[in-house]
Amino acid sequence: MATYIKSRKHAVAPLAALAASFALPLVAQADPATAPAAADTAPSNSSSTFLPTVRVDGSATSDYKVEKSASSKLTQPLLETPKTIQVIRKEVLREQGAVSLMDALQNTPGITMQLGENGNTSAGDTFQMRGFSANTSTFVDGIRDLGAVTRDVFNTDQIEVVKGPAGADTGRAASAGYINLISKLPQVDSFIEGTATIGDADRKRATFDVNQKLGDNTAVRLNGVWQDFGVPGRDVVKKKTYGLAPSVAFGLGTPTRFYLYSQHVRQNNTPDGGIPSIGWPGYTLAASVTGAAREALLAAPKVDSSNYYGSVHDYEDVKADMVTTKLEMDLGNGTTVRNIARYGRTFMDRMVTGVINITAVNPADRSTWTISRSRQRVNQTNEILTNQTSLSTSFSTAGLKHDLATGVELTYESQDNKSFTATAAPAANLYNPNPNVDLGGSVRNVAGDTSGSTTTEAIYALDTVSLTEALKLTLGLRTDHYTTKYATATAAYNTSKWVTSWNTALLYKLAENGTVYAAAANSILPPGGSNFQLAATGQNATASDPQEAQNYELGTKWDLLHKRLNLTAALYRSDNDGQVSVDSVTNVATQGGKTRVQGIELAAVGQLTNFWQVTAGFQTMNTKQINQRSVNSTTGVQTQTDGVRWSPKWSATLWTSYQWGDFTLGGGVSHTAEQKRVITVAAAASTGLPELPAYTVANAMAAYRINKNFSLQLNVTNLFDKEYMSSLNNGGGRLTLGAPRAVSLTANVGF
Repeated sequence: MATYIKSRKHAVAPLAALAASFALPLVAQADPATAPAAADTAPSNSSSTFLPTVRVDGSATSDYKVEKSASSKLTQPLLETPKTIQVIRKEVLREQGAVSLMDALQNTPGITMQLGENGNTSAGDTFQMRGFSANTSTFVDGIRDLGAVTRDVFNTDQIEVVKGPAGADTGRAASAGYINLISKLPQVDSFIEGTATIGDADRKRATFDVNQKLGDNTAVRLNGVWQDFGVPGRDVVKKKTYGLAPSVAFGLGTPTRFYLYSQHVRQNNTPDGGIPSIGWPGYTLAASVTGAAREALLAAPKVDSSNYYGSVHDYEDVKADMVTTKLEMDLGNGTTVRNIARYGRTFMDRMVTGVINITAVNPADRSTWTISRSRQRVNQTNEILTNQTSLSTSFSTAGLKHDLATGVELTYESQDNKSFTATAAPAANLYNPNPNVDLGGSVRNVAGDTSGSTTTEAIYALDTVSLTEALKLTLGLRTDHYTTKYATATAAYNTSKWVTSWNTALLYKLAENGTVYAAAANSILPPGGSNFQLAATGQNATASDPQEAQNYELGTKWDLLHKRLNLTAALYRSDNDGQVSVDSVTNVATQGGKTRVQGIELAAVGQLTNFWQVTAGFQTMNTKQINQRSVNSTTGVQTQTDGVRWSPKWSATLWTSYQWGDFTLGGGVSHTAEQKRVITVAAAASTGLPELPAYTVANAMAAYRINKNFSLQLNVTNLFDKEYMSSLNNGGGRLTLGAPRAVSLTANVGF
């Protein structure tokens, strides 16, 4: 028997009782179609040590690499799944000290973060993937997760990033693909884990994970988080989060399993409206700014990166709750039936201040310069109620083996926005703003309220047919019926549409450890599908046809070094058709616009040696907009767009760790090429910055296992203290900087 440098965890009774007290009274909650049918296909939820799992006999198991997706819709091992899929495991996040979804997504290339429009600031997780918005394509256990919330990963076992249109998997979507967070659920082993972190900017964070076996087939689990810290390099900005995720499971290890689980998160933050972009290379001014003021502004230095242009009274309060039930029944002969139901509600109330225009009151005296500010209050509630019933089975017909996943989904989603008019804010001193002022509140504006909802009935079937032992054909079909309603104080709209999504792929096993494939798929975005908003004209007009994205991919996947290291490569192209444009001659609006994104993606994940692990990715992205024109209704002047904002031509990520006995050293680097803001043909001179410059950031970690139950970990982010711009607003006048070098120390405890 091999000896492991690893301890099994045995929970103590008092903490187990605490877990049970939280879990048992809760309404049932289940993880969606993302959950596997049997324990041997599930992600490893069980507790692990805080260093890589290494055997004394010379073999090893990788904490980075997984063999199969946790989604029941993806029936094949990842090696034989004809899609670009990256799985980011909790072990990687632990080494990196990552605490949020946005932190985690730094591990995959081709994802960029957004800041928002001009004076406004986007709330929650806001990002693009492969050149398209993916804000509404975040899922938890296969169920769409809406709401302006910054997602914490304290209750996440792994994150699966599936790229390219996948309408047959998820229903309505843009061309980006989707991100699926897999929740931690009760396991048959008892264990306790905990972390405590301190660091720069008064960083304080604690988590715990308690799993207790109550009988042969029953277990409870409780995950929790508390954090309170500022942002390195920024004054006033604060982030406070606390959350609990209780769960209970019955029938573990038996053919019938039932889970009840929930997650409850509260956030009380001071939001960041960013800083002016004056002084950064490439800064420009409107033609209307002339004379001494123009000369002085163009020669002005940057503002202090720690400046805060809002008020200490700005706030962001978030309440996010979800309750799920999941039932799994193995019927024999490889057949499993699942039912998952969820109710989720996210409420966000936010007051944030953004900066706009600079005035050089006395061009010769910078201490007199001011910047105007806008105040924005957002009060938004998102709700979802869904029930999904699915069946996965394997069978043979006419000598051909089928691996089939099929099901029906019924979902109701809604978004309500209460309108407020914020008090006008006085201008701030450009170089010395005072955050300790009360900029006033807001006045209720009932006339500005909006509400929208979408009801969906869907049926799908995904089949992998083994034509021979080496050749597999994948076919997928999904039909959705959408009914969307939208209301303002003065108008009401509704639309109802049937849409069909599909995918197909042919995969060939060149060897037991290597495959090649060709795949095609689409996804459909009906009017109002991304924001619950309908209108009389434009992209969300009730009479508009849905947008359709089509994706084509050629790829290969290989498991090397005794299947411990996985390498993948793919050529991809996505076309998003049906976008509203205007005719170049008549100015009449049509749906003739198209966006095209194509490139190459490479990835590696797993072990290079028994003690050396790596996860890395590289992606190129060539973007183009075709027949994209808009017209100014006042002047009649047309603007033609030929590119896609915030789409770097290439990006790359790397994280690696190496273990020497009780020591582990790790480090990583990420690079993102420049991202264009100005993407119009023959554009007039713009204001602010025309692009977000390229940047490279390095991070490092060191961990030491003191004994089998306790370890210490030191993380240093932005190791070389690189000053870089992490995001830029659409107007070019406001930016956020990446955090300067920051150090944190974490104590890990496990039993």
